[in-house]
Amino acid sequence: MSRLCALAALVLVSSGTWCPCAADVGDFAPCLHFFYKAWPPKGLTGTPICQRYHNQYRFASLYSRARRSPWFSAYLYTAPEGKRPSASWKFEPQLAYPGADGNMIPFPLGPLDQNVVDSQAVEPDYINSTYSRGHLNPSLHHQSHEDRIGTFTLTNVVPQKAGSNDGPWEVLEQTVNKTLAAYCLGEAYVVTGIIPYQTDEHWLKNHRVAVPEYIWSAYCCPNYNSSLPEELRDAFPTYAAVGRNDRNSTEEIVPVSQTAKKHFRGYDVRKMPLGTLEMYLNDRFRTVVSVFYEQCSGAD
Repeated sequence: MSRLCALAALVLVSSGTWCPCAADVGDFAPCLHFFYKAWPPKGLTGTPICQRYHNQYRFASLYSRARRSPWFSAYLYTAPEGKRPSASWKFEPQLAYPGADGNMIPFPLGPLDQNVVDSQAVEPDYINSTYSRGHLNPSLHHQSHEDRIGTFTLTNVVPQKAGSNDGPWEVLEQTVNKTLAAYCLGEAYVVTGIIPYQTDEHWLKNHRVAVPEYIWSAYCCPNYNSSLPEELRDAFPTYAAVGRNDRNSTEEIVPVSQTAKKHFRGYDVRKMPLGTLEMYLNDRFRTVVSVFYEQCSGAD
């Protein structure tokens, strides 16, 4: 048994839950409840991961092995409680070893297993780079401590400029949090993903992890309070936005505000209807991309 498999076995046997079954990678079937109508977004191709922490599915990601980063993460929103956890970063052993258990594991203090390094992003990829680790599924959008800690896996993050991550994108995440907490009466389904550069991929310093040009997010809340304030009439049942991750990008998708604070200027976020977001995704990916079943308007 390899050192990594031995580590996975030790962690899981100690919890009494070791399972030699197939890993939760390559199939969304175990975690379809994170998608509206059990319908994952269509049009994007990658490796499906049912993200599991402490033997419970926490969210789902479509992962790009070639880019060593996710295309999107999908989750159910729940109103957060407590402070943001200080959690250790984790990896997915099943990406490195097909027979490994599907529970995410904290990175070891010692040398990394080469199979892990080859199969996914690792902590040294981000160290001394000019990018932060940007959550697609943010800790802020979850209630339980375990759900929040489970977002700290590198298969849920992309290289994101601090001016976006700590600025306009953080404001968007907080706005979505407040809006859904106040007005969504049932389950809220969220999908957050990336838009790559149209030509010439951008990479972190060691050319292992691809950098997105934009980050997008959309939610679907089919059951909501009809007594909405005027400014939120267009925010239900769906809401979408695209944020800049590159100050030098053209402004067709997201215009730049010259009045923003200098540190955040160029990392603007543009709110838009779901159909407009899908139009931009269709254009960039050169295929039909559908985020929610019947744009979150399907009948029961």
